[in-house]
Amino acid sequence: MQLTHDHEQIRDTLKRYIDEHINPHVDEWEEAEIFPAHQVFKGLGDLGLLGLTKPVEYGGMGLDYSYSMVMAETLGLIKCGGVPMAIGVQTDMCTPALARFGSDALKREFLAPAIAGDMVGCIGVSEPGAGSDVSAIKSVARKDGDDYLITGQKMWITNSLQADWMCMLVNTGDGPVHKNKSLVMVPMREGTGKGPDGKLTKGISVAKKIRKIGMDSSDTGLIYFDEVRVPQRNLIGQESQGFIYQMQQFQEERLWAGANSLSALDDCIRETIEWARERKMFGATLLDQQWVQFKLVELQTEVEALRALTWRAGERYIAGDDVLQWASMVKLKAGRLMRQVSDTCLQFWGGMGFTLDNRVARLYRDGRLASIGGGADEVMMGIIAKTMGMAKRPGG
Repeated sequence: MQLTHDHEQIRDTLKRYIDEHINPHVDEWEEAEIFPAHQVFKGLGDLGLLGLTKPVEYGGMGLDYSYSMVMAETLGLIKCGGVPMAIGVQTDMCTPALARFGSDALKREFLAPAIAGDMVGCIGVSEPGAGSDVSAIKSVARKDGDDYLITGQKMWITNSLQADWMCMLVNTGDGPVHKNKSLVMVPMREGTGKGPDGKLTKGISVAKKIRKIGMDSSDTGLIYFDEVRVPQRNLIGQESQGFIYQMQQFQEERLWAGANSLSALDDCIRETIEWARERKMFGATLLDQQWVQFKLVELQTEVEALRALTWRAGERYIAGDDVLQWASMVKLKAGRLMRQVSDTCLQFWGGMGFTLDNRVARLYRDGRLASIGGGADEVMMGIIAKTMGMAKRPGG
């Protein structure tokens, strides 16, 4: 895909914001195991970066998905994985279905403030007993007059400790598991725009903040819902279509994941080359070893192959094609490379690679999630097998 001057302007604007307002604070936020999402998102919202593909009438820019991919790739310049992931949740994971299928009233109440950076959103799909198998969720929304009463649990929820609202997948019927689910907008705080200090909506409780082996600066929660009253008008689109809407949402999430990995992988290899050029051993530098050169060449070649696959998938998505297979391949390859590149490069750093504040070590920890979150590698391979005609689709 040929990038335009407008693409490059967005890249340059975002890069300046990262250099001035994010990277100088990353180490502090990693240590605190949280970052100020409302502050960071407001800055991005003021620059128009949280609604690149969203409708103009709600504050977005109405651009095609290539601009989201440029943004995702540029976010990879952030010196950790947690902050870009949190931003990606806001732009490409909890808002696509709302923007595509939500009512005008819902978009004005939830989407417009998210685009402006005045509200932080999260996506509520995974549960303690339902991660990669989305169809197995147990959370239920039963009707009570004009409201839903929502009961259940959501786990591994990025942004949830600071979120103002959740786009929540719930069971709203007793039919087949792929046809009984709906997406519902659930206010997490009383009032609007209250931020992390606002009082939680009645019936919502944070069971615990989940500590992780990476993505430290991203807040991740286990959230309980006990008869949480939500107006039925907060339903996104049609009832019982939530599974389909979420699968469409996943396509953008997986393309985002592939694009976001590229700059981080490039940086990992580049910084390792610089280190190996200075590292003296056995009368030469580490980079003088041909085997080291060849391994780094192989890694960079793999990254370029991922870049080509990611952008090709993006082109097809923008053209209106079904990219279920392509997005799954992108996600699979990105997850594998995050593991392979960071592990190989860490080995070249030796003892320095095993230190907590080393950039390559941080990618090694953060990048491990890429093969799990948003659909594990095995789920991606199962999807690809179905699209290749080797396995049955649900109900097939």
